[in-house]
Amino acid sequence: MQMSDRPAAAEKDEFERKLDEALTQLHSCQEEKGYKSCMTCAQIVGCQLRNHYVKAVYMSMNKGKGGGFEF
Repeated sequence: MQMSDRPAAAEKDEFERKLDEALTQLHSCQEEKGYKSCMTCAQIVGCQLRNHYVKAVYMSMNKGKGGGFEF
């Protein structure tokens, strides 16, 4: 889900705000390096910024209640 997909009137919880912040940081890094995706970056393995983003996505999905990824 992209930030623009969320209803404007809905109040964001702390997890959504942290996700938005992490996504902004990730996009800034991609822009700075000239990438459209992290997948083309040589530093993707072990990248702290990307790991932070993935954790923020996970936390926004489970609202801090734990659990596992289930696809």
